[in-house]
Amino acid sequence: MGTTKENDAPALFPDAIRAEPHKTGILPSQEIRELIHNRKILSPLAIDDAQIQPASIDLRLGNVAYRVQASFLPSRTSTIKSKIDDLKLAEIDLTRPALLERGAVFVIPVVESLALPYDIGGAANPKSTTGRLDIFTRLVTEGGFDFEQHDYQFEQVPKGYKGGLYVEVVSRTFPILASAGAKLNQLRFVRGNPPAATDNALERFEQQEGLVYFENGDAPAKAVLSRGLRMSIDLQGSGASSVVAYKAKRNCPAVDLSKAGAHDATLFWDAITAPATKRLVLDPGDFYILASRERISVPSNWAAEMTQFDPSIGEFSVHYAGFFDPGFGYGTAGEIKGTKAVLEVRAHEVPILLEDAQVVGRLMYHKMASVPEKVYGQAIGSSYQQQGLALSKQFRVRVAGQEAAAAKSR
Repeated sequence: MGTTKENDAPALFPDAIRAEPHKTGILPSQEIRELIHNRKILSPLAIDDAQIQPASIDLRLGNVAYRVQASFLPSRTSTIKSKIDDLKLAEIDLTRPALLERGAVFVIPVVESLALPYDIGGAANPKSTTGRLDIFTRLVTEGGFDFEQHDYQFEQVPKGYKGGLYVEVVSRTFPILASAGAKLNQLRFVRGNPPAATDNALERFEQQEGLVYFENGDAPAKAVLSRGLRMSIDLQGSGASSVVAYKAKRNCPAVDLSKAGAHDATLFWDAITAPATKRLVLDPGDFYILASRERISVPSNWAAEMTQFDPSIGEFSVHYAGFFDPGFGYGTAGEIKGTKAVLEVRAHEVPILLEDAQVVGRLMYHKMASVPEKVYGQAIGSSYQQQGLALSKQFRVRVAGQEAAAAKSR
């Protein structure tokens, strides 16, 4: 990776000049390039165009990780640096691959920093591959008090924020090997305060093109709308595979984040075939990968985010990496007829019974400020556009007597 001076980064995007008026909503890829061009996103290292997704930018880990006693947020009287100094147990050099132990809390400065305009804020989330590895990440801003929300928040960047970024990393299932430059989370930018799409708006789009499809993709299915699109679990299986879930094994070797297809999935995961009862009991503390029953579609002028169907239940959590780019399950002009969502699921204190078609999540659609120049799909290296039940890219899965990488990127 080449290096540049911080103020030289805009030269990577010489054409990122804007003439039309700005609109509210999540900023598309071309406006993210504009933020780089105008030095609103800063970096001492060149920002690769591959970091820019349809509606977000991938953030890179810096050269050092701090192992700390506990998770924390800054306050009005303390900084992230002072908190690290108080809680630091070890300092790990990430200029070479380093082991991050399972269950330990690490705080890592991010390469990129921000100098945002007054009307633009941000929200972060783990990347898809990060979630599928059960790596819990949260973005932390220096002095990031949100005056609109009247508190400090993980994963949120206040409007007009100027300063560095840090990511808290806790690998909850596997020890991992990580190094500087690794991309564990992504940051999207929002101008103004656009509300989530209403059920009426979603219903209108469903009537025009369809939001949910049957397994064969031939015809739209009826979307269940209630403050967003309801998502349910598939325990029947589909296609040639009868596998409906993967359950992570305990006491596994380390996963090297930099190596796609390097690890035999059978050493890390137990495959669960479709139960005759169409039921699955989640064991407390274990981590599962499942798929949605619905094949969902995210039009290119929207993005979507998965939330808990009922956060008050509390017994299990679903989908840590819950952001869906414009074009997911849709393509450029609706040529993709829906894609399953892969769900990361964990039971907490007690065993939980899941049944086929049980609603577990809600997909909220959010307006884009404009259609991105590139949408989610193979043309930009997206790996999960037409996925079924898929593990992260680091694993290879035996399929009909042969082995294949679980995914290629993201």
